[in-house]
Amino acid sequence: MLKGKVWRFGQDVDTDMIIPARYLNTSDPAVLAAHCFADVAPEFARQVVPGEIIVADKNFGCGSSREHAPLALKAAGISCVIAASFARIFYRNALNIGLPILESEAAAQEVKAGDLLQVDLAEGINTNLSSGRVYQTKPFPPFMRELINGGGLIPYLRQKLAGTGEV
Repeated sequence: MLKGKVWRFGQDVDTDMIIPARYLNTSDPAVLAAHCFADVAPEFARQVVPGEIIVADKNFGCGSSREHAPLALKAAGISCVIAASFARIFYRNALNIGLPILESEAAAQEVKAGDLLQVDLAEGINTNLSSGRVYQTKPFPPFMRELINGGGLIPYLRQKLAGTGEV
């Protein structure tokens, strides 16, 4: 169960907005987090609190296929991103690094900045504790919850291989 205050973004938030290209000379999560949304929401990196949630309109994560973008969000403390839709490669990159992302057009239309959300990945029930509204999303299957809880694909596979010698 995730619970956090909402940061709101519009549609077509591209990977250059999430982490500007001038910061791509590193893959250090702390450095990326410090520059997350530097050009469009300069206060974000200073004000984001671990556990907070991003809610956005359609096509979140469009643009280049850099894994730096979801990594910057996760390192900044974002626990989940909910959007009307995601760019396909961003969706995969986010799951690969263990950042849960959910699609909900209703949440994208109704949730406001500062609202408090509770997200149940197992049930797909997302509750806006500020308004009382509930948004159903597709729940994550147990395997995906294990992958996310394990920190992403590579840590998950390392753990599986170390424990059993096979995946």
